[in-house]
Amino acid sequence: MITRITLLSLLALCLAGCNLVYKQNIQQGNVLDEDDVARLELGMTKRQVQVLLGSPSVHSPFHADRWDYVNTFAPRGTNMSKRILTLRFENERLASVEGSYLDQDSVAAQAMRDLQRPDDQPIQDLESLRREQ
Repeated sequence: MITRITLLSLLALCLAGCNLVYKQNIQQGNVLDEDDVARLELGMTKRQVQVLLGSPSVHSPFHADRWDYVNTFAPRGTNMSKRILTLRFENERLASVEGSYLDQDSVAAQAMRDLQRPDDQPIQDLESLRREQ
């Protein structure tokens, strides 16, 4: 009887430490620094963008002028968050930047707003900007 109580007590003590299963935080994709995104300039070459941000997560052979940087983060016990940065190129130069890395209050969003023309159209080419000045 005492052995059963001792055995059950030890079993209960051992199982008490197993009530939570450890779930690791999962981060996938390109982790982009907001300051690096803010340093993007319309008119940059693909090579300059790749040096700054690294290789894109998604590089479609059907859309060679579109690069997508995707990042997902799933902290344990909460929902997964997803951030996407989409870059479009025209004539091998950066023509537009969009995505969730450009939230309204972010440094990167402000930098992109500063690059907008007064009519809110993105600058398509640095050469055309220089000619206007």
